Amino acid sequence: MYRPFSYSLGAVVVSEKSFTKHLGQVLLAGCIAIGVSVASESAAVAATTIDGPIDLGTATTFGVLGGSTVTNTGLTVVNGDVGVSAGSSITGFEGPPAGLATGTIHRADEVASEAQLDLTTAINAAASLTPTTSGLANLSGMSLTPGVYSGGELSLNSGGLLTLAGTAESIWVFQASSTLTVGSGSQIQMTGGASSCNVFWEVGSSATIGTNADFVGTVMANTAVTANTGATIRGRLLASTAAVTLDNNFITAPTGCEPASTPVETDSPAFTSTPPASATVGTPYTHTVTATGTPAPTYSVTGGELPTGLELDSATGVISGTPTAPGQTTVTITASNGVTPVVSSIVTFETSAADAPAATGPGSRGIVPPTAGPGSRGIVPPTNEAAPTAELPINETPFSAERVTNGATSIDELAATGTETEMPAVLSWAAALMLVGVFLLIGRRTKRARGRVESPAGR
Repeated sequence: MYRPFSYSLGAVVVSEKSFTKHLGQVLLAGCIAIGVSVASESAAVAATTIDGPIDLGTATTFGVLGGSTVTNTGLTVVNGDVGVSAGSSITGFEGPPAGLATGTIHRADEVASEAQLDLTTAINAAASLTPTTSGLANLSGMSLTPGVYSGGELSLNSGGLLTLAGTAESIWVFQASSTLTVGSGSQIQMTGGASSCNVFWEVGSSATIGTNADFVGTVMANTAVTANTGATIRGRLLASTAAVTLDNNFITAPTGCEPASTPVETDSPAFTSTPPASATVGTPYTHTVTATGTPAPTYSVTGGELPTGLELDSATGVISGTPTAPGQTTVTITASNGVTPVVSSIVTFETSAADAPAATGPGSRGIVPPTAGPGSRGIVPPTNEAAPTAELPINETPFSAERVTNGATSIDELAATGTETEMPAVLSWAAALMLVGVFLLIGRRTKRARGRVESPAGR
């Protein structure tokens, strides 16, 4: 005959009736607990970053560099060198009323050839950077802080405005996997001291700058670059394999820029430290918080306070000092190295009171040493040796810290310590909740099935 059953979770007894009433909630709680536990595990995230201008090498001095030809119409002024390689044709730079270059014109010479090799390296470096923002298309009306911005076809509407807000050291890299199209009369505005030295446009195919546009940055196109009538460029127009076409433009290659940089592989922080050992009041204590990451992360307490007497070294992660008060303290320690995501770890410290000193002097009790000879009697000096303890009989156990509540028992445990979200404990409770729920569900179905079998026919 089926009998209702009950379950004991710690000191709480739950009857079948009350538990099955909330069966759905129990199973859901188990699922959520497991989900939260897994979600809180954060692995290191690798990224490729740069902390300075893209290295253009020998292409730095060029205001215009073409792959096949450079063709100009009208009075274009290029403040910088003009070159072409592997092609050799440069036209329209015979001086007023034609175009004018303040630098040197290089037609398929060694300088132009080397500049093209360096341009290829620069294009690859810019393309390798990890975007801070992806999926962009139309940049009109945006105000962008320093970063790496990527999209398929990047564009700026006719008459549109793009604002780059930063400082003289700020870097912007735009990655257009296909084309860059800048509309007529559009404008790129820089604020906060931002410099044209530090704006780069890596273009998968071709770039077009519209009529009378005010453009900022170095264009590094895999194929061609076209600047329409009256466009002003505070930067460079560099084409890797195809032509650069100009028409009454004013181009100024940036000078006096900060030293170039190269991309570096970085990793966001990930904690690797183990739970701290217990501390004792009055005893020097050391625990080291560790985390991987490139560059090396620094540490800070972002929640709670360390036990009194302990301090955290932000550079090394060493927590040291001499605790002055017993108790349990939980703090949140954050590791950061400039690479997202920033990670935090929850750390619990257990500090126990110092042991009481052993009793000495008059009144202490000890073991009586034998006197000289059998039957002799004399004065027994006190000793500081501990009195012998009684041994328990075989098969008997000492008293356990067990409490009883409504007929159920549970054993008190010391508070656990750990980092992050203490995954094993959370997963264990989540699994227990789900397992009890499943057994209970099976029990209910079994009860109903037996009830149908035992019911008289016709009822």
